[in-house]
Amino acid sequence: MSLGSSGTVYAYAERPLISPEPSVATFCSSSGGWLPLICTMNLTNATTLVRELLGLDLAAFNQRLEQAPIGAEGLCLLPFFNGERVPALPQAQGSLHGMTLDNLTPANLCRAVVEGTTFGLRYGLDLLRAAGLHSQSIRLIGGGAKSLLWRQMVADIMHAPVICPREAEAAALGAAIQAAWCHGRQDDPDLDLQQLCERCVRLDPGSETQPRAEHVAAYEPVYQRYRQQLASL
Repeated sequence: MSLGSSGTVYAYAERPLISPEPSVATFCSSSGGWLPLICTMNLTNATTLVRELLGLDLAAFNQRLEQAPIGAEGLCLLPFFNGERVPALPQAQGSLHGMTLDNLTPANLCRAVVEGTTFGLRYGLDLLRAAGLHSQSIRLIGGGAKSLLWRQMVADIMHAPVICPREAEAAALGAAIQAAWCHGRQDDPDLDLQQLCERCVRLDPGSETQPRAEHVAAYEPVYQRYRQQLASL
């Protein structure tokens, strides 16, 4: 899972993952197998928009995020500022729901945008799960993965443990590994890509984050509220 300008959830499968949902793409891997993937349009671009609107740096944004409770006291932000791919709503626009005199605060707005973007990834992950893809843990990359609080939110909302690779530029590392594998096969056609990955990819044990049962339970009705707002579009 990647927390970048857009958000992606992807995996490897030996066989094509067939889904009736247009949001699920299954790419043929150049190294064999298949790569099922969903990709949202709005993630850190949405959080950056709210952060800059409030005049906050990253440290202050994270502080506000931590101050707000799960569910942002009823504030729900659908962060579709670029339209959206997951769910497939290309003409959608961003919208803020559930505003009251009490809950419209900078802290709740920070919480609402991070929850809204993460719920989009949960929506996509649910599509992959419904198509038969299951994983025991999530490897998290991208700029958003540097946030301890966001990592915890991902673990809680996805109901899965999270860990980050040591190499922050994971996409570049993956490209380098694939290039090395292609080059190496010229001399050794039996060069094993999995073994090469095991040699080159190191996980950061300090980033490992387990879902908290009380948070998982608290997020579920908030996520269902997000789903209800989607149904109204």
